[in-house]
Amino acid sequence: MSRMYPFADLMPPQLVLLSVLVGFGAGIVKGMVGFAMPMIMISAMSLFLPPELALAALIAPTLVTNGMQALRQGGAAALSTVRRFRVYLIVGGLMLALSAQLVRVLSTEALFLLIGAPVSAFAILQLSGWKPKVPEKTNVIEALIGGFSGFVGGVSGVWGPPTVAYLTAIDTPKGDSIRVQGVIYGLGALALSGAHLQSGVLNAATLPFSLFMIVPAVAGMMLGGLAHDRIDQQAFRRVTLAVLLVAGLNLVRRAVF
Repeated sequence: MSRMYPFADLMPPQLVLLSVLVGFGAGIVKGMVGFAMPMIMISAMSLFLPPELALAALIAPTLVTNGMQALRQGGAAALSTVRRFRVYLIVGGLMLALSAQLVRVLSTEALFLLIGAPVSAFAILQLSGWKPKVPEKTNVIEALIGGFSGFVGGVSGVWGPPTVAYLTAIDTPKGDSIRVQGVIYGLGALALSGAHLQSGVLNAATLPFSLFMIVPAVAGMMLGGLAHDRIDQQAFRRVTLAVLLVAGLNLVRRAVF
């Protein structure tokens, strides 16, 4: 295949452009609400790219944008978050490293189901207004949710849904929630990068594409950050969740049918 355009060995140029648009849009959403970028990228890009390539594409942008989000209030605040959620991070990181090795052996249908089901469930629960309540410091619950989050994250690159649900359940203040999500997702993205360098999802062909996707994702995140205080957050959040629900259910449909 001719190499007259970037990533010619991976996809035709129109799919490169479509990937850029998805990354930019996902970045805007993350800049506005603090999460959902991996969910949007994996759900949308899996519609026109192989699941493994869609997963590879989101790893570097997720790492960089979450690093920016985690350090927004400074290194000391980020370190305090690491100490507070150390059980969640340790158990989640271990499960992520283990489950990442399954990507190469699972069928495309299984990957679609493992990605689509948690995204759909999260969107339905959030849209329904269900807000579970748990004690603020319960190591067993934190370990269970962290382990589940890590398992799903290793396979799909998406660990936001259980994290957001947990932070909501322990009544994390709004101002702290954005930083906490950035720290958890950022360290998760670091673990995900290492795990998929090992699994082979990130390789000589896919790593440059993943690095390339940093540009539209960061550009979108900066634009979303500018719009953060100027929009009706609740209305936008519901629209975002509705889009995620449609994308997640479509992946489930493709897995089943």
